[in-house]
Amino acid sequence: MPSNEQRRQAAKRKLERQLERRAEQAKRRRTITIGTTIAVVVVVVVGVFYFTRTGGEQTPAAQPPQGGTSGPCAYAATPGEPAAKPVSAPPDPAPTPAQGTENVTLRTSQGTVPVTLDRAKAPCTVQSFDHLVRAGYFDGTDCHRLTTGEGLKVLQCGDPSGTGGGGPGYSIKDEPPVGLAPAPAPYDQGGAVVYPRGTLAMAKSSQPNSGGSQFFMVYQDSYLPPEYTVFGSIGEEGLKVLDKVGGAGVQPVNGEGDGKPNMPVKIEQATVGA
Repeated sequence: MPSNEQRRQAAKRKLERQLERRAEQAKRRRTITIGTTIAVVVVVVVGVFYFTRTGGEQTPAAQPPQGGTSGPCAYAATPGEPAAKPVSAPPDPAPTPAQGTENVTLRTSQGTVPVTLDRAKAPCTVQSFDHLVRAGYFDGTDCHRLTTGEGLKVLQCGDPSGTGGGGPGYSIKDEPPVGLAPAPAPYDQGGAVVYPRGTLAMAKSSQPNSGGSQFFMVYQDSYLPPEYTVFGSIGEEGLKVLDKVGGAGVQPVNGEGDGKPNMPVKIEQATVGA
């Protein structure tokens, strides 16, 4: 019977093979700004993949905002990545509100997902998300990606194009999380941390300050580098919805346990308040 050490070494070898395979796949995929493609856990753990947008060229649905903002958040226009749906740049007052919480309700085709935004954790991200909700940017949009692999269980939404390549026409500076626990072995490579069940965080690309409209919701503890802005939490009612979606499985477009959810999830309406 293999010892614990032998089993651990076998798991490590399997992880390394997965890393090599995923890294090779990454070279063949187009990486764009504003994170959307949620990579499988073994890749993100070592920082090879980011939550990047991938998936072919697309015809933008709208023009980007006229320019960035000059306030503390300095939202940057992305002329090369026009908005997937008409929306302006967020307000950017000085100082940026950095205290208190705000409730947002995502009414989806699979049930209601209440989330709480936390300004203290990520004031610029919350300010942007609130703006997009109030502008109706998320209304009628599909959650395009689900991951069900060991160590990475999230649902990703926020791209009106539904392709994994859409954003709001501007980017948000990173607001890295603090105080997250180190990931357990063998997921602790690259300084990975635990993004706990119920976390609401921003997707991004491998480039710094590349978040936009796409976000992911963690329905089981997941292990990632501490580079993805955490800006809120998911209520219990919403976690039940995510558990249902996760349990229905995934169409493995991007590899095993990584692709389009078998149970379609459309954000029918997002509203501020309960």
